[in-house]
Formats: sequence, structure tokens, C-alpha cells
Amino acid sequence: MIEILYFDGCPNHEGLEGRIRSLLAAVDIEETIIHRRIESEEEARVERFLGSPTVRVNGVDVDPDAASRTAYGLMCRVYATDDGLRGTPPHEWIVQALRRAGAEPSRPTPRPRQSRG
Repeated sequence: MIEILYFDGCPNHEGLEGRIRSLLAAVDIEETIIHRRIESEEEARVERFLGSPTVRVNGVDVDPDAASRTAYGLMCRVYATDDGLRGTPPHEWIVQALRRAGAEPSRPTPRPRQSRG
């Protein structure tokens, strides 16, 4: 399951689901995507919400450095990547998180035919 956590007022989560769905289609993985609105600073602390948008796969943040951070709150999130700062996580992080979670392609890879002879 993929979660998109956000708070009202930060535009970075808008359109993210469509980009994730395109990514999932490209790697041939089917996953449920849910949106969770974080409504208060207290909820942000309880949810370990590092800002909007936060993308989690099976409850784990896709950001490889997220576990070491503690700046929880209602704020727009910025992702530090090799290409600079971004308002959403890079596709590679999402795919890696799916693979770590054991997500498999939705269609099995065809097996080569064996010749009879």
C-alpha cells in the first residue's frame, strides 16, 4: 500500500497520485494508493510526519534518510536529491521502496519456451 500524507495548504501533493500511478504502470506493479490528510501539529508528531507530501510504502517513508529525522510538523517538505531540491520524492526512491516491500509485477514474466526435440 502506498500512502500520500499531506496537509491542506501545501500544493506539492497535488498531482502526485497521477505521477505515482504512471510510475507503477511503467514498472508493472499494482498497489493501492490512499491519501491521508494531517490536520494538526499533534497528529504530525504522532504520525512522524516530515511534511507535505510524505510518501510511504507499507508504512515506511520512501526517503532513505527519513528514519534519522525528527522535524515533524505541518510544513511543505523538500527532498534533497542528487539533482537538487524537489517538492516530491524522486521516482527511484518510490520504486526502491516498493522493491524493499516485496512488490512484484502484476503480470508474471513470460517463461521462454522449451523446444522439444
